[in-house]
Amino acid sequence: MDVVEQRRARIPAGIWALGFVSMLMDISSEMIHALLPVYMVTVLGTSTLAVGIIEGIAEATASVVKVFSGALSDWLGKRKLLAVAGYGLAAFTKPIFPLAATLDWLVAARFIDRIGKGIRGAPRDALVADIAPPEMRGASFGLRQSLDTIGAFTGPLLAIALMWLFANDFQAVFWIAVIPAVLSVAVLVIAVKEPAASKHRRPAKLPLRRSELARLERPYWEVVTVAAVFTLARFSEAFLLLRAQQFELPLFLVPLVLVVMSLAYSLSSYPVGVLSDRMNRVALLAVGLGLLICANLVLAFATSLAVIGIGVVLWGLHMGFSQGLLAALVADTAPADLRGTAFGMFNLVTGLALLLASVVAGALWEIAGPAATFMAGAAFSVFALSGLLLINRRSNKTVR
Repeated sequence: MDVVEQRRARIPAGIWALGFVSMLMDISSEMIHALLPVYMVTVLGTSTLAVGIIEGIAEATASVVKVFSGALSDWLGKRKLLAVAGYGLAAFTKPIFPLAATLDWLVAARFIDRIGKGIRGAPRDALVADIAPPEMRGASFGLRQSLDTIGAFTGPLLAIALMWLFANDFQAVFWIAVIPAVLSVAVLVIAVKEPAASKHRRPAKLPLRRSELARLERPYWEVVTVAAVFTLARFSEAFLLLRAQQFELPLFLVPLVLVVMSLAYSLSSYPVGVLSDRMNRVALLAVGLGLLICANLVLAFATSLAVIGIGVVLWGLHMGFSQGLLAALVADTAPADLRGTAFGMFNLVTGLALLLASVVAGALWEIAGPAATFMAGAAFSVFALSGLLLINRRSNKTVR
């Protein structure tokens, strides 16, 4: 049995269960979100700038909520309860999408869905860190992320098949998306067991106290800063869908863009996580930034769907080399009893960066065209890479 198989065999069952919870909810969400930008632009006549604003505000809303849910999970010492509430709210909102008759209803459903994501995100990540053995933290985050991204490409695949089967009936696809969302909540309730609180756990304090935030030291804030600049370069995937559509990709095949991206993401995320337990995580994150630079440049100057496909694969690989690593770095640099707060603050900062990135991307697209949007992403990637290398040189010890 090789090293990867040994590590997979020893990963706790709770990590696997959380991965399947994420996978099922992602199948549901991506069946909807893979079609939503195109639906808004082609059916409802929404502008590209409006899509960027809507996507950015929705993700920022989730990030703001994550701050409070993460801190609350530290205060209560009950992470699963908040995770169930967040996944449950997301499942509850899914029927709004097929029932929505106007853009206002779709926007409301999108925001409520993201609030659910915000409630569950930081407590779930902190729960992964609580369950995972320290020597397998990278592998555990990588596995959960890998299963999550299996859902992220299965959802669009189902959307393609169902759009073909139902002759481009968006509402029919949205209704079917409700099923995996309900299953996700059921798996979380039944299969995930929260570990007992440590006897050495510090007494709970009110969330987001200044004295508690002061315990998040410089290495943590350096990770957050680099992640924020990183996020400015990776605006909403809605722009990948719109870029592919410029090359006359048939409507029912547009979700294939997310399938390709998520497949590259899923295949790379777990091996990269395993590798990060054996070497410098920061070095691997630098590789991810290099891949994002290449992805943005390819997408900026693409002349065919085949070239777009290459850019999308590179985009997915950069996700595999970054998202799980960033989560592991947050867990590495934050006190165990403040992990919920740490993930919440991390998600707040990166969510606000995503809001700014998506608005800027939409504005540049409207004013100067798609090439300007992706060139700006490449520029931010170079800036983030420079900051990451500076932090790595300045550090007296390897961040693992």
